[in-house]
Amino acid sequence: MPRRPTRRPLLCAALAVAMLAASPAVAAPVLATYEVQAAGLTVMQIEALFDLAAPGGGYRVATRVRLIGVAGALAGGEQLTSAEGGWQGARPEPRRYRVEGTWRGVRRAVAIDYGPGGMPVLLALQPPIEVGREAVPPALQRGTIDALSALAKLTRTVAETGRCDAEAATFDGRRRADYTVRTAGLDRLPAAGARGFAGEALRCAFESRLIAGRRADQDPAEAARPQAATAWIARTGPGGEPLPVRIELASRWFGTIRVQLTGVAPAPPGSALHQLAEQRR
Repeated sequence: MPRRPTRRPLLCAALAVAMLAASPAVAAPVLATYEVQAAGLTVMQIEALFDLAAPGGGYRVATRVRLIGVAGALAGGEQLTSAEGGWQGARPEPRRYRVEGTWRGVRRAVAIDYGPGGMPVLLALQPPIEVGREAVPPALQRGTIDALSALAKLTRTVAETGRCDAEAATFDGRRRADYTVRTAGLDRLPAAGARGFAGEALRCAFESRLIAGRRADQDPAEAARPQAATAWIARTGPGGEPLPVRIELASRWFGTIRVQLTGVAPAPPGSALHQLAEQRR
């Protein structure tokens, strides 16, 4: 089985969590935990810290993704991603985006700051951009935001309108991608395991499309094909804020990949994930 294609659906699952998450009305940091299942196995754990009413009227989001179980034993991988910025009305203005981790023994790091006019300034990128990868021209970088800042924008829409109709253009140092989320209805979800959510949830259709940054070994038509996912968002308790409680996406190699919420708790500034994010600023 080819090694390279196996990573994309799992990272898409993690990204889906990052793109659809807690309401910006949260007054204190919240820590949500998720498990990712593929081919009937639990292969990934995601922790997501949301501080969307940070001091000074800004936002702070951090995620930690770890391969576990068979996937962790065979490949190994952990990645911490963090973003912070401020608000201009309902629009996020990112200031800083950081990624650090190791996948299959290879260190991966991204550091982006944002200059005047919302232009991303790439400060670090490991591994370096591969020879032959399609370049992302400055015109397609300008005005983009990172995926976690897109989270803040999209979740504010959910909180304020009760719907998940939103769009975002993102740049991660290698790729420019556009994300679209549309309201698809209401469903009553049965429990998925002892820790899974059961109840009424808003169903959101999620689509990502690569605009620029294709790898040299990718077929152009395949790279341009939209990637779809479905996310269900619900309040997890009385007075609780909206959270994605389940995400599903199709995979060529693993069948349906499911991301399942397994826990939500207050996350004070001294939490382990918050401290890790602070160390990588």
